[in-house]
Amino acid sequence: MNLKSIRLNHYRNYEQVELQTDSRVNVFIGPNAQGKTNLLEAIFVLGLTKSHRTSKDKELIGWNADAAHIAGEAERKYGPVKLELSFSSQGKKAKINGLEQRKLSDFVGTLNVVLFAPEDLEIVKGTPGIRRRFLDMEIGQVQPGYLHTLQQYGKVLVQRNNYLKSAYPGGVQQAMLDIWNTQLAEYGVKIMKKRKGFIDKLQKWAESIHAGITGGAEALTVRYRPSFDSGATEEETVLFEQFMIKLSQVKEQELRRGMTLVGPHRDDLAFFINGKEAQVFGSQGQQRTTALSLKLAELELIREEIGEYPVLLLDDVLSELDRERQTQLIETFQSKVQTFITTTGLESVDMGKLRDASIYHVKDGRVLR
Repeated sequence: MNLKSIRLNHYRNYEQVELQTDSRVNVFIGPNAQGKTNLLEAIFVLGLTKSHRTSKDKELIGWNADAAHIAGEAERKYGPVKLELSFSSQGKKAKINGLEQRKLSDFVGTLNVVLFAPEDLEIVKGTPGIRRRFLDMEIGQVQPGYLHTLQQYGKVLVQRNNYLKSAYPGGVQQAMLDIWNTQLAEYGVKIMKKRKGFIDKLQKWAESIHAGITGGAEALTVRYRPSFDSGATEEETVLFEQFMIKLSQVKEQELRRGMTLVGPHRDDLAFFINGKEAQVFGSQGQQRTTALSLKLAELELIREEIGEYPVLLLDDVLSELDRERQTQLIETFQSKVQTFITTTGLESVDMGKLRDASIYHVKDGRVLR
């Protein structure tokens, strides 16, 4: 997969810019707050229709503008594809080869991207919500329908929570609660099953990559932690029954707190290095290596799922890695993955390892080659 060009109109601090990005490695250099990260964010948004930095689409629209527009042309194994995405007060519109997509989830996955940024260290040591977002972003790119199921689950969750909050003590209608429970469990088990399958595949790649980075000194294990113990079963009917039983068990507690306490919205991931939990016992170096292993594993997993590598975005991350980890990362993507890199200066990047890189200079929302 290759992003051949990208065009921005009124996107963040870019009034208008168009770049030809055929090179396998594209390096954007410039001081902070000039727009380097905005470029990578735009590519990420073109792949996933949402930003990794904000949940408010209006923040993507340039100052004094009514709408923002991103367009790009990607080369896929089946041929070229043109993508367009626009943001306005009326919402988002997405087009593939000029055809407007009825659902944004139909657009996601046309351009596959993997982003690695300094904040990705939080996947290892941050909150469960960060890890769930990591899961959802990546599964959504390679599993058709997952994001739609997630959206439906979210709608049911909001409605169920509203009902729990409004129900006065002793006044809950069990028939109504049963309806919400059934819908929550139906969507929930589909999400759980997708997450479990994804993590099993991620584990396979991450374990091998981590062992290579550490010279076999460390064994990495990635483990799914659902909100309730589902055992080893992957049968949806069995998971559904377990989900419903758990909801009945926490009913009184949920009514007291006015919120749903069971479901994929409370799932988590755990990482173990040589059997010890990395979030708790891992050094900063081990946590960095774990995050790096996960990102490199993502590249291989996506290739395995769709038959080609995604585009890799490295947002000021090379300067965060020591030379050994930086070399490992560069050698991994050098020959097989189109990569976009941001950095404040070339002195933080081992340029001797980069081959055929195009260098761009970014200043005040302008890009010069």
